[in-house]
Amino acid sequence: MSTDATNTTVLDVEGMTCGHCVQHVTSELQSVDHVTDVSVDLRTGELSPVTVVSDAPLDDDALRAAVDEAGYAVTDIRRA
Repeated sequence: MSTDATNTTVLDVEGMTCGHCVQHVTSELQSVDHVTDVSVDLRTGELSPVTVVSDAPLDDDALRAAVDEAGYAVTDIRRA
């Protein structure tokens, strides 16, 4: 029996246009408790899906606050 429980959350983030944007969002999300990995699919001019992997369920407000701190906005949050 595996004890490696992971949670995957996908955020749709608007406003990212370059690698620098990706770095800011990634850094802020990695500072959220329990986040173990962040992957950004940059789509300039569109919503960019950001996949967040964690070892515990994450609070939507904490995720929104981290992205807001980076200067961008979350338009949708989905659990994968």
